[in-house]
Amino acid sequence: MTARREASTPPRLPGYEFLRVLGLGGFADVFLYQQELPRREVAVKVLLAGSLDDEVRRRFQQEANHMAQLSHHPSIVTIYHAAIAADGRPFLVMEYCSRPGLAERYRQERISVAESLRIGIRLASAVETAHRAGILHRDIKPANVLTTDFGWPALTDFGIAATTGHGGGATVGMSIPWSPPELLGDHPSGDERSDVYSLAATIYSLLAGRTPFEIPGGQNTAQQLVARIERAPLPLTGRDDVPPGLQEVLERAMAKHPARRFASAAAVARALQQVEADLRLPITPLELTDAPDAGLDRAVPVPSPDGGREDATRLRSIVSVAPGVDAEPAPAGADDPTRLRGVTSVAPHAARPVPVFVAPPEPVVDEQDEVGGRGRPRVLAGIVSGVIVLAAVAAIGAAAIRGGAEPGDRPTTTADFTQDAEPTRITDAVPSPHSLLGTRQADGSVVFTWENPDPQQGDQYLWGVRQATGEPELALVEAATVTVPADPSAGQVCVEVAIVRADRRVSAAPAQGCAP
Repeated sequence: MTARREASTPPRLPGYEFLRVLGLGGFADVFLYQQELPRREVAVKVLLAGSLDDEVRRRFQQEANHMAQLSHHPSIVTIYHAAIAADGRPFLVMEYCSRPGLAERYRQERISVAESLRIGIRLASAVETAHRAGILHRDIKPANVLTTDFGWPALTDFGIAATTGHGGGATVGMSIPWSPPELLGDHPSGDERSDVYSLAATIYSLLAGRTPFEIPGGQNTAQQLVARIERAPLPLTGRDDVPPGLQEVLERAMAKHPARRFASAAAVARALQQVEADLRLPITPLELTDAPDAGLDRAVPVPSPDGGREDATRLRSIVSVAPGVDAEPAPAGADDPTRLRGVTSVAPHAARPVPVFVAPPEPVVDEQDEVGGRGRPRVLAGIVSGVIVLAAVAAIGAAAIRGGAEPGDRPTTTADFTQDAEPTRITDAVPSPHSLLGTRQADGSVVFTWENPDPQQGDQYLWGVRQATGEPELALVEAATVTVPADPSAGQVCVEVAIVRADRRVSAAPAQGCAP
């Protein structure tokens, strides 16, 4: 077992008094200092003397610039100063976050669903802020989320961040358990959706008390984790209090293929807000700049009760729509921002608000609407833009069926099924198959079976074998079983299955299963 190294010698910094060591890293140590003027405790990150090559210096300078650009956000660690010490080592003076960070907490305590949602939304706001500034973090994980004195999560360590135009390529310092498949291959390439994956993986860890593809008590080598990340479906968190809607948000955000994830961190935040609304929890606001291009992410100000100026921190009431039930307006004068109110009307031609768990694969969404908010305007009467997700249920199998497709037709990818998607009602949501099981046969083939929780006349099933890279090829079948031919080089075989109704509607989230 490798012995833990000693901390480096804290540098002498004029105007600062060394107090103690806070942490040791691969390229830097972090110390607690007392700043003399203004008097406060600060965290000082200092590069190790043996790590002062040009690349490390460049990354350190990049981290300082990125954090300084973003540290006005309440969920990003504030940087106060950056300089070079008398001994030649660069250092950053940062906000000292005194409470235990997420890395200390997620394995040692049971973090509630409500707190996990709150942390997730605040982190998503921070990540979205970075993306709007053109910065990818590329290493979101519990160890890089500290906790401020007031209990807020604070994202830190932008040391391997990149600009959004140059997100692929290098993966120096990536942490495998929270990394998306596209950054683990021979030719890594990522964008904002890679950070979306890592954000969701971090939220998953808070709920499960483990990394997403870790098998408790099992073998969890780097090679095994990479194989699971690339092929295996996301396991359940193992908690009875995690609602299906939250599991489905995590599954979509951590889809193997970036095109099937949420297109932005803001979209993840809105999806988590919808889960809060469904659970009747107070809605955590999105902390985003109220810029002209913020679009639907902006909080809608509501007049204060005394008729004075608008309160920019107050959010208009939230919508919770139950199937087949008209929402009731809140009593007059009830101005509690956490109270759920009904919406009496939606502007003509506007997308209907629906829970995020019936949202489509991301290519259906206008990229400008989702990321930059500069797409065509959408008018929604009485709906909080930062809380209600404007989502259309994509008919994954519509293209195959619309043209009179028959079972056995084999389209190329799921992208073939995202044409002409129409908004739909909550009651139109098609469930996913359950009890998806694979059994290896004597000849090496695998027989998969599943159950339809709500069988209806004309139901068919859209299925395909999941690949480590690329979209699965899909086919329609009528029976709730398929056989995957033997392939000696395949190893573990994983499939996905969706229910296709006679009217061309399909499961929003295909069921996933594997056989060894």
